[in-house]
Order: sequence, then C-alpha cells, then structure tokens
Amino acid sequence: MNLEWIREPKEWLVALNLPPLVQALLIVVAAVVVGKILQWIFTRWLKSLTRHTTTLLDDHIVSTLERPVFATATLVGLILATYRLQLKEAAEHFTLGILASLLVLVWLVTGFRLAGLLLDALSRNRRRFPAVEERTIPLFNTLAKVFLVGGAVWAILMIWRIDARPWLTSAGIVGIAVGFAAKDTLANLFSGVFIVADAPYKLGDFVILDSGERGRVTQVGLRSTRLLTRDDIEIIIPNAVIANAKIINESGGPWLKERLRIAVGVAYGSDLDQVCALLKEIAQNHDHVCATPEPRVRFRSFGDSALNLELLCWIDEPVLRGRMLHELNLEVYKGFQQHGVQIPFPQRDVHIHNPTPAPEKENTLQGGNDAG
Repeated sequence: MNLEWIREPKEWLVALNLPPLVQALLIVVAAVVVGKILQWIFTRWLKSLTRHTTTLLDDHIVSTLERPVFATATLVGLILATYRLQLKEAAEHFTLGILASLLVLVWLVTGFRLAGLLLDALSRNRRRFPAVEERTIPLFNTLAKVFLVGGAVWAILMIWRIDARPWLTSAGIVGIAVGFAAKDTLANLFSGVFIVADAPYKLGDFVILDSGERGRVTQVGLRSTRLLTRDDIEIIIPNAVIANAKIINESGGPWLKERLRIAVGVAYGSDLDQVCALLKEIAQNHDHVCATPEPRVRFRSFGDSALNLELLCWIDEPVLRGRMLHELNLEVYKGFQQHGVQIPFPQRDVHIHNPTPAPEKENTLQGGNDAG
C-alpha cells in the first residue's frame, strides 16, 4: 500500500501552517463527510432506482452495503490520518494493522450477508439455477463462508506481515492428526454433504426411520438431521447414522398425498355391493379425502369368521394420517350400525359328543373240568 504521498504536507496544508495532529483530524473529518455523502447516495439515489426494478435483491443489496460503505470511508480516513501523524514505526505498524483488520472484518460480515441474499435469490429462480434450492442452501452457504473466512485470514496475515507458509505446513500436519481424532465428526460432515446432494428427504418431509420413529424433518445440517415427532419431541440423528439407515419418506413420490388403508370385516351373508358402496360414500363425503384419485374398495380375502375388505383413499398430506384414521373408522362403524351391516367377531362352536356306552362283556371262563 503506497501512501507515502500523505506523509508529505500538501501545498494547502503548508499555507495553513497546521500541525500534523490537526491535519490528521481534518483528514478524519473529511473521511466522515465523504462517508455520509456515500451513505446518502445509497439511501436516496440508489434506493430510488431499485424501487423501479421487479426484484427485491437489489434493494436488499443496497440496504446491506449502506453501513459498510460509511464504515469503510471512516476507516480509510483513520488509516490516512495515521500515516499523516508520522508515528514511530512500531506504533504506526500496530495502529495500521488494527484499522486494516477492522476493515477486513467489516467486509467479512458484509460478505456473509450478501452471500445469504444471493443464495436466497438464486433458490427462487429454480429454472435458471436448479442446483440452488432450499435443501442445498446450507451447503452453499457453508462453502461461501469457508471461502470468505479463508480470504479474510489471508488478508489479515498479509496486513500483519506474517509468512503463511509455515502455518500451511503446520495446518497440514494438524489436519492429519485432527482427521484421525475426529473421524466420527468428519463422517457426519461428509454424510451431510451426500444427503444434501442426493436429497433422500428435504425440509418438511414426513419420514419413518428403520427404528420406528416417525416425524417431520425440521433441519438438515452438515452434522445431523432433526425430526419433530407428533408428540413434539425432537430427535437428533447424526448424518453418518441416517445415511446408512433405511428411511421411508412418506412425502416422497410424485406428490405429497398419502394413501390410507382401512381394513374392514363383515359377516358372511352380507350384501357386498351395499357394503362397498357404503364405504366408498363414507370416504367421498369426508372433506380431507382427495377426489383424485377417487376412493376405492377391495375385497381381499375370506376370513375364518368374516369377509375381509379394504377401503383405500388418499389424503392431502401425511400429517393428517392419525386424525383421518380416527374419523374414518368412526364413520364406518356408525354407517354399518345405521345400515344393519354386521361386524363379526371370532366365535367358536363347541360340540360335545356323548356316544352310547358299549355293553359290558360277560366274564366267562372257558376250560376243562378240574381233575380232583
């Protein structure tokens, strides 16, 4: 950074015969004034231009850059004022390092915000940017932060005149040691990347784990996945575990709808045409049963004491399954009672067989006369 020109007094400063401290103060005041002017330009002029656009991205960008631009002008003024004071080399190096580091941190935070705004805008334009969507935003956001933090660290090292090569060598050795020590954490991180890329589920999906838990996916992170059960209990599953588990995604497939299967048994001798029509009518009259595909009834098997049928109908989303099973079972029971359809229960007839006792055999002794 070649700012030697600020060390030498300018003609107008020489004419005023001002000491270096006053000159430094004038530079700071001028920098603040320039910052306020730039802030006013962002607030009034640029915002008035962005109001005429169809997207909100430029409005958010202008609002985000408003304060960093003022802070940058002020910090640059302080840097120039520090050069103008002509401090001792050690004090000047320390002061300039602090101010330049603050400038880097200001734009690091601004970069985080701009990256979030840009990713959010790209995710809304799925046709042009299909890779950026709600489930992949955490991955891209993390990658953007890694690059921004890496650039900020490199800039700070350059500001403080620190040779980064020994640090990189040490980082490689430390990285190998950390890789062995934190292999489970790294496994979760890599599994999180694969889950985001492969998308076996996404936020809002209802999934059933091979261990039996069922819930809505509330967060897909790089280390773990969070499920919220119907009992409002949060389950946190490491990505390395869930990546190798068998998962039933109830929200997957061509649509969000889910089909219910309600098994019903009726007595032998029942009018099956009447029963099928009644079951179908019960499903069609319910508000949350989908009209397409339409409900249907299937005769499944001949049971020991009942004719087994199954009512098949679709509901709008998996979250309604428990309530819909309850309500449809109630309607089926009431409808059967109203129309006299008998719901059998297992019965056993016990027949006692009591045969006529056989006549007693005569006890005869056959043999010759005793010789006496």
